[in-house]
Amino acid sequence: MRFAETWTQATVTATRDLTPGIREFLLRPDGVATSAYPVGSHIQVGVTIDGRPETRSYSLVGEADAQGYRIAVRRAPDSRGGSRHMWSLAPGARLGITLPASLVELDWTRRHFCLIAGGIGITPILGAAQALARRNADVTLHYAVRSRGDAAYLHELEALLGDRLVVHAGDEGRRLDLGAVFAALPQDAMALFCGPMRMLEAARHGWQAAGRPLTDLRYETFGSSGSLPTESFRVRLKHENVELVIPHDRSMLDVLNAAGHEVMSDCRRGECGVCALDVVDVDGEIDHRDVFFSDQQRRDSHKICACVSRARGTITVDTLHRADAV
Repeated sequence: MRFAETWTQATVTATRDLTPGIREFLLRPDGVATSAYPVGSHIQVGVTIDGRPETRSYSLVGEADAQGYRIAVRRAPDSRGGSRHMWSLAPGARLGITLPASLVELDWTRRHFCLIAGGIGITPILGAAQALARRNADVTLHYAVRSRGDAAYLHELEALLGDRLVVHAGDEGRRLDLGAVFAALPQDAMALFCGPMRMLEAARHGWQAAGRPLTDLRYETFGSSGSLPTESFRVRLKHENVELVIPHDRSMLDVLNAAGHEVMSDCRRGECGVCALDVVDVDGEIDHRDVFFSDQQRRDSHKICACVSRARGTITVDTLHRADAV
């Protein structure tokens, strides 16, 4: 598996509120050195939601820190419950975490870098900004937020980057024009993005429109973001007289597995495609929240990533499970 996980126990050693809606947690794992991990790393964290054990993925903030792993969690009213659980934790709390893993591979030999963060997407971007500034790379960070009061780590970034930090605050009317940003970059520039799905789609289209290879645009997303509101929907299983309700706070993958309809999975972030299911019928609309399928595959909607994608209405899928084969 690409995402082999090693779990350990950790202690919450400190918390601090970065903004009214974003809280930072310092996690100290048992018997594990935290002084080295790749830029853009994330960890899985064990949470409890309505009495059920689940996992959530959080990016590590900043470069490696001997004090522990730092994560920042935005309390989202429409979340699936992970942020609510995290915000209930106080220093001294114990929880399970995985060791860091990273899919972000930056070419450190490049001289020009463009960093783009949307909201809480600043969490993996901060470490990249620190590492690039330390290497004296030509780096600019575009930070899109509703307001400066919502911008976590703003003071740290201002001190680090100076005028190489460009804040696009919605309440100031400063809209981020990705097309213009990309068109102005040197030809050999590499970009690193983290933000909601709609912003990622705009980044991918803008990057290609600027005539740049997609391999030079590296990104992380939060799979909870989509084009449609997060609401409950129904899933019917082909060849079986089964219809399941997927609540707004649970993934299709978790509900199917809990009901005994085993679906293979790996990353649980919409990146690897291992959990993709065949879509047989759609009575409503699918909200693709993965970064695995192409634009055309999303339009065709023949498959769905069960770990992050959702729907409105009812969809029929084929899990490849056959009751008569058991």
